[in-house]
Amino acid sequence: MTDNIQLQNDLEKLLVIMPQKVTSNLSTDGLCDVIEIVLDIGRAPEIRHSSGKIDKLGTELVTDADINFVTSHLQEFTHDNRSGIPGTLHRISAIRNRQGKVVGLTCRIGRVITGTIACIKDICTQGKSILFLGRPGVGKTTKLREISRLVADELGKRVVIVDTSNEIAGDGDTPHPAIGAARRMQVAQPEYQKDIMIEAVENHTPEVIVVDEIGTEAEAQAARTIAERGVMLIATAHGNSLESLIKNPTLSDLVGGIQSVTLGDDEAKRRASQKTVLEREKQPTFDIVIEIIDRNTLAVYKNTSEAVDYILRGWPIRPEIRKVDKEYTSSQVEIPKIEEKTIQNAEDNKMNFSFSRPKYCEENKPLKKLYLYAVSRTIVEKLIERMSFNVEITRNPEEADIVIAHKNYAKGGAKILNTAKEYRAQIFYVKTNSMAQIQKVLKDALDIRPEDASEDTNEFKDETETALDEVKDAINKVMEGASFAEVKPQDVSIRKLQHELVEQYGLKSISVGEDKNRHLKISK
Repeated sequence: MTDNIQLQNDLEKLLVIMPQKVTSNLSTDGLCDVIEIVLDIGRAPEIRHSSGKIDKLGTELVTDADINFVTSHLQEFTHDNRSGIPGTLHRISAIRNRQGKVVGLTCRIGRVITGTIACIKDICTQGKSILFLGRPGVGKTTKLREISRLVADELGKRVVIVDTSNEIAGDGDTPHPAIGAARRMQVAQPEYQKDIMIEAVENHTPEVIVVDEIGTEAEAQAARTIAERGVMLIATAHGNSLESLIKNPTLSDLVGGIQSVTLGDDEAKRRASQKTVLEREKQPTFDIVIEIIDRNTLAVYKNTSEAVDYILRGWPIRPEIRKVDKEYTSSQVEIPKIEEKTIQNAEDNKMNFSFSRPKYCEENKPLKKLYLYAVSRTIVEKLIERMSFNVEITRNPEEADIVIAHKNYAKGGAKILNTAKEYRAQIFYVKTNSMAQIQKVLKDALDIRPEDASEDTNEFKDETETALDEVKDAINKVMEGASFAEVKPQDVSIRKLQHELVEQYGLKSISVGEDKNRHLKISK
């Protein structure tokens, strides 16, 4: 209720400085989904809705007098042509002509929106540094504001906000009540942001620092300095996804940076890769990366180090998808680890191996939503029922966690598949609409390991699983005292997975033989 009162008061303060031709066609009730009011000389005023729709406000054109009326009620524009209304979150940005005269205004409506971080509250209270990514207007600043209040008021931590454009805590000397007990440091010019970040740490003993839009190499370095001093850092950065940030030479240091490494011949063969590869250079500044896909959907990478390593090696990576309208707890598993076991007695000799590249998943394996494109729904439904797969079919690709598409028809579904990619759904392809092929792909999509599979005699078992099972038996033999063990010949892609499995347990493996007879030899 208090938030609604605050919103109405803030909107009234904005309408007071608008010219008559705008206010006569608009009221506070009509601004419920409006994000911007645009005034350009020689054009009718416009309002832009959150849906992307643009409406004209009457037919009268904006004049110099209208622009002057608005600017006369504002504080002087800063170096980056921004101003605001004291006590509110509204931002007014100016467009100037070549002589420096203001000829256009973009009035961004700032709102106090609560509940946008309920789905990541468990993450925000862990004390780890978090980086938010997402396109402009998707709600990054709104989440920073709410996290600032959460950490300052509910956790009682000392929070300092480095507010470069006054978007987080509003204009004026008194911070907006939306940030709670958090303190705010204003930045005179954008290029001074890095200096204020360091000053905040040195002068005000914060436990948490909040920064909006890290965009330069110097700011990235300042962020690393803050993190190395043990201060929790909450920030946003330019970039839509973790993968794009890794490729950004200016900001890649935020997630550990990348370097080119030349491998030896043996290592390159073992990895089945080129001799020159990209690897993470150092520890990331941020422990957690969250991609804001849209206002209601977040993709969470709970371990930045391993996520970056997976992306650089070309391994599949599944961020945890969270919805704003749901609540989550910290009981979810980040990344399952494969640990070495010490053999203590005879009962320990037969180790319980399981191979599956670690994926982000929830401990209780929530129901997955599956979207099908040109794949037999009848066969999939039969498999779900017979194998008791924890999945349901959806007709909306935006809701899907997994997409299975027919490879031969993929081009025709480019729009659907692009939508699925945008919402971070994993996409798998089948070559045929046979039950064995669909079952194999469905098991891969659901990350079902051999020991989890059904005992049904009709179940399809692919060659990769068979090859890995054979390696498990060979590892057991070596661990039990054999000097070495060999397995059947496999192609290079399967041998690569076999090498990785052997390496997890501290054993050695080399490829021996030529051409079709090339296979693994495993030893201590």
